[in-house]
Order: sequence, then C-alpha cells, then structure tokens
Amino acid sequence: MNSGSVVSVRGSVVELRFDRQLPAINSVLLAGPDKQIIIEVLEQSDEQHVRGIALTSTQGLARGTAVEDTGKPLKIPVGKGVLSRMFDVFGNTIDDGAELSGVQWRSIHRNPPALEQRSTQSEIFATGIKVIDVLMPLERGGKAGLFGGAGVGKTVLLTEMIHNMIGHHEGVSIFCGIGERCREGEELHREMKAAGVLEKMVMIFSQMNELPGNRFRVGHAALTMAEYFRDDEHRDVLLLIDNVFRFIQAGSEVSSLMGQMPARLGYQPTMGTELSAFEERIANTEAGAITSLQAVYVPADDFTDPAAVHTFSHLSASIVLSRKRASEGLYPAIDPLLSSSKMATPGIVGDRHYNLAQEIRRTLAQYAELKDIIAMLGLEQLSPQDRKVVARARRLERFLTQPFFTTEQFSGIAGKLVPLEEALDGCERILRDEYSDYPERALYMIGNIDEAEKAAESMAADSSAAVAKRTDSNPAMASHES
Repeated sequence: MNSGSVVSVRGSVVELRFDRQLPAINSVLLAGPDKQIIIEVLEQSDEQHVRGIALTSTQGLARGTAVEDTGKPLKIPVGKGVLSRMFDVFGNTIDDGAELSGVQWRSIHRNPPALEQRSTQSEIFATGIKVIDVLMPLERGGKAGLFGGAGVGKTVLLTEMIHNMIGHHEGVSIFCGIGERCREGEELHREMKAAGVLEKMVMIFSQMNELPGNRFRVGHAALTMAEYFRDDEHRDVLLLIDNVFRFIQAGSEVSSLMGQMPARLGYQPTMGTELSAFEERIANTEAGAITSLQAVYVPADDFTDPAAVHTFSHLSASIVLSRKRASEGLYPAIDPLLSSSKMATPGIVGDRHYNLAQEIRRTLAQYAELKDIIAMLGLEQLSPQDRKVVARARRLERFLTQPFFTTEQFSGIAGKLVPLEEALDGCERILRDEYSDYPERALYMIGNIDEAEKAAESMAADSSAAVAKRTDSNPAMASHES
C-alpha cells in the first residue's frame, strides 16, 4: 500500500506528501484511525505533494496523520441488487434495509459513449401533461431541463412526471438528489413505495449539509448506475436529477477551496468542461436509452446567469417556469413562449401537431403584445378581431392548466393524465372558437376538453342556486329581478 502523510488541512482541502509514488488524479485516499476519512485527489502540486478534497468530515485530521492510497477511484455498486434501494455517494444504503447482495462495484469516472455507438432515431416521450406534450414534447433518450427560480414548482413538476411515467415506464428509474433536503428524499421514498413502483427504482442522495466534494460526485455515481442498466441489461433508463444547479454550485465551491481564480460571476473557470463531461454521459445508444429530466434552479430568476446558459446548450427540451404565471394561478406555471423543444418539427411530431403548436404560440404571443393596451385602455378599445384573439388565448391558457396527482392533498382536485391526442383535440376546438360562449373558468384545471361542458353546467347550476337563495331571503330583490 502506497502511504503518505498530511501536510496541511484547510477546511475540506487537504495537502498530502508521498515520498515513494504520487497517487493518480481521482484516486481515493483513506485517513484517520479507522480509515473513515475519505479524500479524493484533484491536483498533483509537485513531485511529492498532492492536493485533495475531503468527501467526509475532516474532524480529527492533523498534520503528520498517515494516509493510505487505495490506488482506485470512488466506486458505486451496480446490478439488479440496487433496485428499490436508497444510497449515498459512497454506495452505502441509507434506507435501513438489508445488506446488498449480487452487486459489482464500478468507478464513477467513465467516458461517454463513442459517436458510432449512439442511436440517431428520434422518438417522442409522452408525459401526460398537456402543455408539455403539445408545445415542448420530450425526446426518448434526450435531456429535458425544468428551469425556474425558487418556489415556482420545479420539484412538484418533476415529481408529477415521475408519477405519470414510472407506472408505464418499462425500464428502470433512477432519482438523483444533489444537495437536497432530507425530507424530500423521505417523502419520495414513501410515495414511490405506496405507488408500488419502488422495485423498478433506485434513489441516490447527497444532502444540503454535506461537503461540496460529496455533492459534486453524487451525479457521477447516479450516471454509473444508469449506464449499467443501459449497457449491460439493455434497458431504457429514466434519470431524474434535482437539481443541476447544485452540481454546478458544488463544483464552484470545490474550485474556490482549491484556490482557482473564479471566472464570470464567481463561477469556476472549468464549469463548461465539468458540465459537458457530466451531460455527455447521458446518451441514447443501440443498447438502450437514458432519458433525463433535470431541474435547474435559476438564481434570482436571471436566465442570463452562466449556470443556466451553459445548461441550456446541452438540452433537447427546455421547460421554463414563470413566477408571473404562478402568481396568476396558472399551474403548471410553464411559460409556453420561452420554453422550446428540438422535437417540435413536422418530421417528428407530424404536420397536424406542428401546425397546432405554432398556432397556439402565435395566439399567445399576440395576446402578450395586447396586454399593455388592455391595461391602459381596456378590452373595449380593441378591434373585434383582437378581442377574439384575446378570448382564444385566455381559454387556451386555462385549458393548458392541469390538476396534478402529487398535489391532490393540497388542492382537493383529483389529478388528471391526458393523452396527447385528447390535448391536441381540445386546443384545436378552442382555436376554432367552439368554446367562445363558455365561461373561462369552465376550462380551468380540467383534463380533456369534454370536462368543460360538465364544469359549465355545474357553474350555471351554482349560479342559479345562488340567485334563488338571494331572492328567498329578500322578496324586494325578487320583484326587482322579475
């Protein structure tokens, strides 16, 4: 065993001396009396010194402490034995279950598949959420990002997609929590167990209070598990990441601790390289596909932030959540004009779907332009043609809202899963003005368009009952209304 000693400890950065042989980059070093302090080598300073980042607490580490070089990188268990279990970045189970069996251990540092191994087929990945399937369809084997600031519904939308997809998804689902709250991991584990889909799922978490090196590596560990199921078992994998900004943030913390000069807005100078090495491993090959859904926190709702800009470039679909729409109660609060998908082309989705999506965007864009005039002069000052556009757009906005299964206990409205054809049919009929006589509220928080008729009838009955109640309590009002 190649051994060395600690030269200095600065927070979670440890400088070490090896007289015989320098450890390789990404090698794992063990220190402390029980070898429980884990250090990953990130830099070779000179012929005898290396600098590493601690993945566990450095409490008890001092100058002169002996360190052992394992000669191996950080490894994670893969195999059928990991299904239905919850792990940390070191491959330890954290769900109080039985010991692992029938697994093999693989390095978390792997190269992306070569270009000749990648598949060039394009297929739609249905979610059952109207606004996504109609305007920004996802790609099987692609990468989709959910962008938004704090509190606009990224995690809720991601959880809803898990609920909708995991039941009829034939492959394996892997949830990777980067810098997550511990309650979110517990809630997800409980919900997936209650839904009976835990046996097809793996969860791996690194909590907010853990060291930046730990949070920086948990995404790579999840990718290693996903690659095993794709390459060895030839299964499709649904990889859910919450959230990518925490990965970039952890890399920035590691970079600062290592003493690197920060780049624009304080981010690490190697951000582009680190994110590319991470994202390029998510690929669609002849063996199988890794379809990824990634939540991306946007600091201060600034979409020009380098973290958001770099992430955008890797995605096949970008779903942008709007705080303004959330404040208007239009859930999911997805901005259809800022969101986009590379799959929304006639050759992939078909002419009817493409033309409908373009017409919806055109109508909503016209409404956005007219909002200032309406705010200043009122709706009455618009031309009859513009008033029709506004009416269509407002009904489309409300039809594209949807009650979620994961929010039933808060909203009291049963969740709905809407097939693509029914969503397209509803949008087409609204654009043809078939529902121009219906109140806007009748189209709010429904599933398919047929539910609007029942909602309108229910609202009319409630209105009649309210009038009857008022007239019974005030005879003078009854004579006035007659």
